[in-house]
Amino acid sequence: MYAKWIQSYRDLPLLINQWANVVRWEMRTRMFLRTTEFLWQEGHTAHATREEAEEETSNILDLYADFAENYMAMPVIKGEKTESERFPGAVSTVAIEAMMQDRKALQAGTSHFLGQNFARASEIKFLDSDGEEVYAWTTSWGVSTRLIGGLLMTHSDDDGLVLPPRVAPAHVAILPVIHKEETRAEVLDYCERLAAELRGLRYVGEPVRVELDARDTRGGEKVWSWIKKGVPIRLEIGPRDIANDAVFAGRRDRGHRERESMPRSQFVATLADQLDEIQDSLLDRARAFRQENTVEIDSKDEFYDYFTPKNREKPEIHGGFALSHWSGEGSVEERIKQDLQVTIRCIPSDREPQPGTCPFTGKPSPGRVVFAKAY
Repeated sequence: MYAKWIQSYRDLPLLINQWANVVRWEMRTRMFLRTTEFLWQEGHTAHATREEAEEETSNILDLYADFAENYMAMPVIKGEKTESERFPGAVSTVAIEAMMQDRKALQAGTSHFLGQNFARASEIKFLDSDGEEVYAWTTSWGVSTRLIGGLLMTHSDDDGLVLPPRVAPAHVAILPVIHKEETRAEVLDYCERLAAELRGLRYVGEPVRVELDARDTRGGEKVWSWIKKGVPIRLEIGPRDIANDAVFAGRRDRGHRERESMPRSQFVATLADQLDEIQDSLLDRARAFRQENTVEIDSKDEFYDYFTPKNREKPEIHGGFALSHWSGEGSVEERIKQDLQVTIRCIPSDREPQPGTCPFTGKPSPGRVVFAKAY
């Protein structure tokens, strides 16, 4: 279609973004990460110059990284894929890589500079400003419902989901505590008025999302249902709280045991700040976890030992991120993959020049790359 739509440089750039359902054969499926059918967002662009296409490729990766870190609270490493991990036909592929709680890497989004390879294959040509017929420069990029899997595996705990406020379907769950029928009307009225007040507030430019759970179920059952759903803040409100014009609040990022009573006015006035604190705490926690499980390794023996499970009772723990020198030889990648199921996740975009020696070949290396087991 691009070959039909693009005739002149005035038709460029052509930028198309779409959401699409994909069905493909998967021998072994993993919920959210690798399923037979999934939803993905993908972009396809065509440009008049190489520079414009490369800029688009870089800008999209920055967009994905911004969303992952500032909305999902999932820290990522931006970098370029090696030739063996590159999208087939691309000139270069850049990606964001995240560490999950089992220390495996998750490729969370990719952006591809396709050069003129696909334009030549599909006859995407146009007349430039000099009247010469030339091939377009194209890009492709995408993320999928795999991000949901990444979100779950980055933050959740044994009690269920833990959701960053910026992407949580509800910011606050209000749970009326009704022990006696004669207090029902008073408690529900207080909770409804509080819900309305909170919905009038704004967080990151949008109304605060509030759920009022008035189900007639046991209190413990109700509380646990919202803990498992990962709602950032839950409020338990009964007659005693109403008498003190207070709320009994629990933050999901602090586990299910830590709760505190707070004057209603104080809670309302500080809600946005509390949500920001939760958002920041989840990102800081994930960054600290990645830092604790990232090591620089300069010997082959140490490298192999790092990725060999030492505790056979917990074979699901997979080392972490190893920053090691690499000579650039594909045969080294292939051997490590065969031996350890470890791959080079990316060549970090922000790596500083640090010439060294490849521990696998003894040859010079321009810098360290990220090795890890991956989904």
